[in-house]
Amino acid sequence: MNHRQIETDILHLEQVIGRISTDDRIPLSYWRNRVDLVASSALVPAQQSRMQRINERLERLEASIGLNCSLV
Repeated sequence: MNHRQIETDILHLEQVIGRISTDDRIPLSYWRNRVDLVASSALVPAQQSRMQRINERLERLEASIGLNCSLV
């Protein structure tokens, strides 16, 4: 992914992950795949920090329904 696309994806994830719930139409597994894909890209430190916060929020949602997922 290029830098511009990574930044766009992180911004989108920040907006969405902050608003979703376990009852949303799009399953958490979709968002987990998106988060993992972006996190596996070459990120600068600021982007890594942002992705860590996104991941932590998603992990809390996953834990609330009994899923055990995390970034490696």
